[in-house]
Formats: sequence, structure tokens, C-alpha cells
Amino acid sequence: MTTQTRALRVASAVSALLTLQSAWAQQRPNDSDLDVIVVTAQKVAQSLVDVPLSISVVGGSDLERVQASNIQDYVKLVPGLQLTQSTPGFGRLVLRGINTGGVASTVGVYVDETTFGSSSGLANGAILAADFDTFDIARVEVLRGPQGTLYGASSLGGVLKYVTVEPQFDSFQGRVRGTVETIEDGDLSYSGSAVANMPVSDTLAIRASGFYRKVGGFIDSIGTGGSDVASNINGSTVSGGRASMLFKPSDAVSLRLSAFVQDIDNDASSRVDADSLTGKTLYGRLTQSQFVPEAADVRYRVYNATGVFNLGFADLTTATSYGTLTQDFRVDFTTLISPLLEAIFGVPNEAFNQQVTRVKRFTQEVRLSSQQNDRLEWLFGGYYTDEKGLIDQDVNVVTPGTFTDIPGLPAAGVGTIDSKYKEYAAFANATIKLAEHFDLTLGGRFSHNKQSELQQTDGLLFGGASVVPGNSSEDVFTYSVAPKFKFNDRVALYARVAKGFRPGGPNALAPNAPAGTPTSYDSDSIISYEAGLKGENAARTFGFDLAAFHIDWKDIQLLARVNGVGINSNASGAKSDGVEFAFTFRPVDGFRVSLNGAYTNAKLTQDTDLLLVGGRDGDRLPYTPKSSYSLNGDYEWSLAGDRNAYVGASFSRLSKVPASFDPAFSATNGGQRYLPSYDTVDLRAGLGFGKLSLEAFARNLTNEEGKTSAESGAPLPNGAVATGVIRPRSFGLAVTAEF
Repeated sequence: MTTQTRALRVASAVSALLTLQSAWAQQRPNDSDLDVIVVTAQKVAQSLVDVPLSISVVGGSDLERVQASNIQDYVKLVPGLQLTQSTPGFGRLVLRGINTGGVASTVGVYVDETTFGSSSGLANGAILAADFDTFDIARVEVLRGPQGTLYGASSLGGVLKYVTVEPQFDSFQGRVRGTVETIEDGDLSYSGSAVANMPVSDTLAIRASGFYRKVGGFIDSIGTGGSDVASNINGSTVSGGRASMLFKPSDAVSLRLSAFVQDIDNDASSRVDADSLTGKTLYGRLTQSQFVPEAADVRYRVYNATGVFNLGFADLTTATSYGTLTQDFRVDFTTLISPLLEAIFGVPNEAFNQQVTRVKRFTQEVRLSSQQNDRLEWLFGGYYTDEKGLIDQDVNVVTPGTFTDIPGLPAAGVGTIDSKYKEYAAFANATIKLAEHFDLTLGGRFSHNKQSELQQTDGLLFGGASVVPGNSSEDVFTYSVAPKFKFNDRVALYARVAKGFRPGGPNALAPNAPAGTPTSYDSDSIISYEAGLKGENAARTFGFDLAAFHIDWKDIQLLARVNGVGINSNASGAKSDGVEFAFTFRPVDGFRVSLNGAYTNAKLTQDTDLLLVGGRDGDRLPYTPKSSYSLNGDYEWSLAGDRNAYVGASFSRLSKVPASFDPAFSATNGGQRYLPSYDTVDLRAGLGFGKLSLEAFARNLTNEEGKTSAESGAPLPNGAVATGVIRPRSFGLAVTAEF
């Protein structure tokens, strides 16, 4: 089906939906039961219907009601969003199928005005998507499609934006929340969180929050192939907090300072041994073959100062940010290299790789935006980022059952990659109001980036000592064109053509790499064509958001393996076609039902290198199901006095998912590896007693073993493949008190 045909079909749905409005024009629900959705997708506050692109918004109260404290908990609420994850804090975000398994991000992550993570392909940004705790978050905005005009590099698929709650001047507010949760065949989980809003004066307020979560383990190591015997090895803790100060001496001046810290500590990964062909769990339970415990820690630090100044004719915004991401983890290399080392040196051994990945990033953005008017609204600005990355790894060969190096053996391998990335950009966005109901939004961004890296390696596995420098630079222009027609204040039809971009750069090289191995890789880009219809009826009992898209992706970046080491490479292209939908029904006070989903057909349009990458023409792009949907329902009603109650349920369906390209698997089996489809059911209920509430919940009620990733790097006993898995069935209680 062509893009033009989809656009015509979306347009033809207008009359049907407008007619449907009258059918749902029942008595308007109480105002307290409705949300006026305002977003900052175009870096100014706008109602959702006025933004000519596909956006999903999940409010803080909705996140709390469904017990969603991290990305894996709320990803099913957002059409077209997928998460590939095997360990908390180690995740890859995918929007509209834009993913090939490389190490540079395709989805940008923001915290308010701060871009977080790495734009480079030399610091593992794609697999370290920031998984921020959602306690005291105002909302999560997900912008689908390329956002290169306003959000810059590495937002090919879109942007995920956390919007935090601002300090309030009106009154002191406080809230504490605690939960306890049992996990099927696992340890107990519990959490505690608290927030306080403190007005200091009429012009100064402070808001601070803290959280701690202990997640019980549920995966065992049962001695398969001589591995350890241990229970519930994958427990984790998440802790941190936010502090924000808002100073507003007048209506024309606002200054906000904020800090956000979070630590994620994992005792082991959440991977399980699965059948290489079917992806189904082996040995009748959730187990992994642990020879060396794979502890993993992730640290987030985000600091920001944002000032807004009303100049009369326009608002001047300046945002200064500094953020760090540190990943420190241990990977079990025993099955990968120990048999070879024992054959060479005749010494029984186990092996692991201790690795630190770190990104330090400073950003500065200044922009000027016009006041609202009836003819032209504009925004232009400048952006600068300075990013320093490090990957430092050390392969250790140890006495079995210990962390003690075996004396007398040569160094197995040490390596570092120090990288630097700088980008300068100027951008502009304008909405021209051509008629009462018709406007045109145009955007453009010119950016220049330069990169450098220094790779140093030594040891047996790296073929001895080597030092390899590298440099690159490039200029890029991205754009967007979006006409929009508003039938009335509540319904809009839009189209959008936009370009997205991801930087290339110097390459990390494998030891003893053959001649012709690329010393650099090129940038890749996409052109996206989208048409959408969004709105609600007059009574606000029915809301809808529909979008159809076609994406052309050229010079796609890929992860290739040369002598067992991953490097960046390019291939010709891919495409992605799909539709997304979200419907919300509020037929009576307190009752809300929502249905959202996506169909995405994302695939390669030419063969990749079949020996190094393994992707073939027509293969599906990794970790994008063809279909996914979620049905959610909640009913809330009043009881005597100030008491209230609610019940709710959610059902989610994910079709089978193509795993990463795998040359060996593809050559042996004539096609890709797929992970099986799965369904999840969640239930919830609660009672409110004024400022005290009690909630009960059940997650993954049918105890599905949903698989989120498949990793075939190291051989596992019995030819198994390591697969990430969702949390098993759990039951919990939550208590919240306000004061």
C-alpha cells in the first residue's frame, strides 16, 4: 500500500469519526474526570491536538495507578514503542521499527531540557537507554518519527521525554508511598518513596523526592554444564532522588535549578537459557548458566539550569545541562574462552570481562520563541554539546569459583576506547497560519559535528599491544514540513515529511583485522512520510489518535563482528511501513477505557554482509513485532464521606519478534531467529480514605514467559541462547499517604 493511499484512507476516516462523535455525545463527564493534555513536543507549551506529529502522553497518575516505575512497566501503553532488555538499566528503545542492532541510539531521551546519553557510536548509547524512575513525574511524552529539527542527532525513530513536576508556590505538600510485592518462585520485592513541595516565599519554592526499590530475584542457576548452583540470582535495587528549585521574581522571569541522581544495582542479568530455534525456556523453569556472577551497576546524574525571560515580543529560554552515565559490569566469558585457554595452558579456569562505560555530557541551548498570534509563530535557537566517552575493559582468567587471577598466565586482554564528540547546531521552526483552519509548520536544523577516538589494546586476546587513533567530521541539514487542517478546536488532520540523522564516526577495530576492514563508518538518515488524525468529540467522551507512516532509511548503521569484536558498518537500506492508533472512551463519570496499538512492517531492502552481519533482503528489522496492542479499563466511584474506590485491568498482546541479525544462525537455518509472541494480563483495585489510599495489584497474572531479547555471543551449554525475560506473576500492595 502506498503512502498516498494510506493518507487518503486516513482522510476518508474523518467523516466517519465526526459522525461517531454524535453517538458518543452523552452527558459531559465532570471536569475532575478529564485531563487537558498540554505537551512541549515543539519546545513550547501546546495542546496535543495542535501538534502536527504523532505523540503519546502517559501522565504521572496513570503511571502510578498501573504500578509503572520503569520503562518495561509502561512501554505497553505507548503504540509503536518497544524495549529490548535483559538487565535493568541495560535497554534499547525502538520506535517505528528503526533498529538494526547497532550501538548508536535511534531514540533520543530527554529529562525536561536535558538530552541524556550518547550521540556517538563509540559509547554504547543504544543499549544504555536511560531508565529513569517515574515517581513524581508529571508525564512521559513519546514523539514518534524523526525529530532531527528540534532534538538533533540520534532521534531517527523519535524522542522519549520525561517531564518532571515543577515546584509550586501555593502550599506545602507532601506524599509518601510504600509497596510490597511477591514474585512467583522468587524473592520478596518492596519499595518506598517520598516527595515534599516547600514554598519558601511568594517567589521561591523547592521540591524534593527520594525513592528506593528492592526487586527480588526470580532466576536460578541449576548447575547446567558445570555452572553454579544458586537461587534467585537476579535481584536488583534502584535508589535515588530529585531536587528542584524554582525562582520566579516576576511574571517575566523564571529560573529553575534541578538535580537528578539514580543508581541501579543488579546482582545478575535477567537472561534465561532458551531453545536456540524456538526461544522457549529450557529446563522447565527460569534458569541461566552462571559460572561467574554477572553483577552490573548503572549510575545516572543530571544537572540543569533553565531560565525563561519574557521580552515582550518573545520568550528567551536558556538551558544549561551536565549529565553523566556510568555503567560498571562483569560479563561471564567462561564458555566463550575458557575451553581454548585450558587447551593452550592446561589449567582449568573461568573467565570474565570487567568493563566500565562512561559518558560525560555538557549541553547548552538558547532559543527565542514568539508569543502566540493569529498569523505567524516562530522559534529559533542554537545548540552546543560536548561529550566525552570511555569504554574500559579487562578480561580476567581466574581459578574456578573465585575472582583470583591464575598466576603465571599472560594477560588475557585489556582495552580502552576514549572518544570525544562535539556538535554545534542552529535550528528554526515556524507555523504559518494560512487560513482560519489551516496552517503550515516548517522546521530546519543545520549541524556540524566532529569526533575523535583513541583505541588502546594489549594482551593475548587482542594480539598484543596496539594504539589506533581516529577522527571524523561532517555537516548535516535536517528538516520537517507539516501542514495541518483543524475541523474545529477539537479535531485536526495533519501530514508530515521529516528527515532524521545519526552521526557516523571513526571505528573501533578488531585485533588483527583483515585488510579492508573499515576504519570509519558513515552517518545514516531517514525520510519519513506521515499522515494522522487526532481529536475528541464535543462532550469529551471519545478521543482518538491515528497515524500512518512510510520511512525510507539509507546507509543504515549495523553492528558487524570481526574476529569476535563488534565494529560499526553500513549497508544500503531499509524501510518501515505502519499504522498506529489510540482510542479513549469515557462514556460515564469515572469510567475510562483505552485501546492502543501498532502494526509495523520494518525490513531490509538489500542484503547486508552475510558473513559479518547476517541480514538478508526482506529480513525484518530486529525487535519490532508486526503487531502489538493494549486494552486498558478503569472504573472509579465515590463511597460515603470522602472515600472512593476503583478497579482496573489491562491486557497486552505482542506478536512474535525478530531477534538480532545472526550470521551463523541465518546460514544454518535459512532465516532469522524469532522470539515467541506473548500476552500479559494485569489487575488493580484501590480504596481511598481522604489523604490515605490502599491499592492491590496483580501483574502478569497468567505468568507468561515473555522474551525481550536474544543474545548469541557466548556459547551456552546444550546449544542454548540467552534471552531476556519479563517479570513472572506477582501480587502486591501499595499504601500512599498525603499531608
